[in-house]
Amino acid sequence: MTESRTITLPTEDHGSVTLPEPTWCVGHADHRPDTYRADILHKGPDVTLTFRAAEVITACLAQSPFATPGTPSLGGRTVGVSVYPPGRTLAPVGLYELASFLDSYADRLRDLADQLTSILAGGEGQ
Repeated sequence: MTESRTITLPTEDHGSVTLPEPTWCVGHADHRPDTYRADILHKGPDVTLTFRAAEVITACLAQSPFATPGTPSLGGRTVGVSVYPPGRTLAPVGLYELASFLDSYADRLRDLADQLTSILAGGEGQ
């Protein structure tokens, strides 16, 4: 049996708040004491697509356990995957949809590479 972890974080509006910390959370090193309780955020490790030293897209598990109901896709009490860009938190269905769109985009990039190869070889479009 795994022992549950807790963390105590200072907040502006509720003082010290003790709450369970998910095993996937990487900690709260960037937490500031002037943060409101509703802004407490558990984050997992980043999964980043980097191309030639530039970040293209980053995703991580995220949960705001004290979030109030608000705008959909901006995170909340239910664990989701935060994706930037576009700056949205996605449930599994949305994450699969994004992966599908990325697959399609990769195909479009390959088509452009083929077109460029043809142009550079003296083909159409010179």
